Amino acid sequence: MPRYNVNNKQISLLLSDIKAKNIAIPDIQRPFVWKPKDVRDLIDSLYNGYPIGYLIVWKSPEVNLKGGQKFTGQSILIDGQQRVTGLETAICGHTVIDEDFNEKVYRIAFNPLARDNETRFEVQTPAIKNNKKWIPDISVLFDDTFNAFAFINGYLLNNPDADPSEVDRAIQKIREINTATIGVIELDPTLTVPEVTEIFVRINGKGKPLNESDFAMSRIAADEQNGGNILRKAIDYFCHLAKNPGFYNQLENVDKAFMETEYAKKMAWLRNDFKEIYDPDYNDMLRVAFMYKFNRAKLGDLVELLAGRDFQNKIYTEAIIKQSFDLLKEGVLDFMNEFNLSDFIIAIESIGFKYPVLLRSRNALNFAYTLYLILKHMPGFEKTDVKKCVQKWFLFSTLTGRYAGSPETVMNQDLRDIKEKGFLQFLQEQEQAELSDNFWDYKLVNDLTVSITTTPAWCVFVAAQVFDNDTSLLDINIPVSALVDSISGNVHHIFPKEYLKKHGITDRTKINQIANYAFLEKTINIIVSDRAPNDYFKVAKDQCEGIAVKKKIGTIDNATDLNKNLQINCIPAGIENMDYNDYEDFLQQRRKLMAEKIRKYYYKIGLK
Repeated sequence: MPRYNVNNKQISLLLSDIKAKNIAIPDIQRPFVWKPKDVRDLIDSLYNGYPIGYLIVWKSPEVNLKGGQKFTGQSILIDGQQRVTGLETAICGHTVIDEDFNEKVYRIAFNPLARDNETRFEVQTPAIKNNKKWIPDISVLFDDTFNAFAFINGYLLNNPDADPSEVDRAIQKIREINTATIGVIELDPTLTVPEVTEIFVRINGKGKPLNESDFAMSRIAADEQNGGNILRKAIDYFCHLAKNPGFYNQLENVDKAFMETEYAKKMAWLRNDFKEIYDPDYNDMLRVAFMYKFNRAKLGDLVELLAGRDFQNKIYTEAIIKQSFDLLKEGVLDFMNEFNLSDFIIAIESIGFKYPVLLRSRNALNFAYTLYLILKHMPGFEKTDVKKCVQKWFLFSTLTGRYAGSPETVMNQDLRDIKEKGFLQFLQEQEQAELSDNFWDYKLVNDLTVSITTTPAWCVFVAAQVFDNDTSLLDINIPVSALVDSISGNVHHIFPKEYLKKHGITDRTKINQIANYAFLEKTINIIVSDRAPNDYFKVAKDQCEGIAVKKKIGTIDNATDLNKNLQINCIPAGIENMDYNDYEDFLQQRRKLMAEKIRKYYYKIGLK
């Protein structure tokens, strides 16, 4: 049996339902991203009787109230926000919120006298507004107090040469947009989030892909009774501020009512925060707050809980809705807390992950912040150990790629195990299972055979160099940390790329293997150029032994410092004698040295 209905709905009735809040437009595809010309084209299509596609509405489940009554809340617009919002601003004159959270009204002008080859609709401009042939804002034609007779007479006074019957027909035709119909697909409330997502994809394959966090934000925004509309604003504003601190001054003028809420006070510190290590989006905030407060990881469950689902009794209740909103609000406020987020970021930065380019696993970062919040608020847990535990787990989960595949399933199990066993026992069990000698000696070494600098093994290796305050290759002064932020420009080949190509090694994956990469200051790299290792490393060694050289390589001038520099950069012994014949052996040796450096680094971090 189909679990949806397909109906045609008049535009006027649709807009009335939205005005009466029977259908919520919860900003699934936040914010309004259409351009004025898109709104103009939508009105033109309706005027000419062209189809404008289907809307998809997800009906709300029937909720049991305290007194025994049953209540069906707002249905949620799953697909069609841009079209409906375009209709609201053009026909009703409503303001919309653009991508920068500015309020705007998109005013569409209409020319009743336009011929077939002339433009009938345009976006309002000062020139059009002053042109008497144009009706500068069509919303006046749809106002409840609109008087067609008086309006047409006024138009004819300004355009005495116009044909009254032509003007009358044009005005009647545009007003018929109100009675035009649009297809509405109503999805059954018993459908699950994955099922709704699948329907959306099949109907609108070119649309913005939806995920569980989109549906959760929809439920939040649609529930004004439990403060969801303000909570949704808080999440959006916080995420925007995290990326753009200057937005705070604008926010003070854009939404004065919001500035009086407790959320605004919690996020005020962001106006002076310019760090980019962890700038969350709404998916990050929802995921962390949900995992922390609900001890669950599947955001589809959050969508159901916000709708009131009692998983045990398989019903929907008002009590579950209120409890879920209260818990989520607590989680969001704790997420926003300046001390919490700043302290967490310090924990991550202090183990070498100081730059966004090293933080490639958002899931690992989100779970680490969740763990921070859980342990910090866990009764009896030693507070001085919180950051150490978070550091160790973040490093462990990043290095092992723990949350790379089926992350929600893994996170869900991890949350349960931590709750049942306690974190310390859980960590010990995971380390014993994952970090065997086989991992360090073989798997990690093999992970370093790739040619992608976003791989976890490379990111952890670089973090280890930053943590150890290593200097870059062949340099006594410039630390690796000074070169990481522009990672693509300062990572260079130890066996130069052109040198290898000249000697028949042309496989790009082999040439660009990360074991052939090191941080090298640009002026040194220019001198190295395409020279063989047994050339430029020999020069570096000779200059440290007092042997005259034509041109120095690097800034190191004694053997002790050179040997130390080669060791911290994991350069195999005898590099000054290697050429292209030794390249394969060089890669094997360096991968082992890099893996060993990562191992030592791991056991220096956090809990010992």
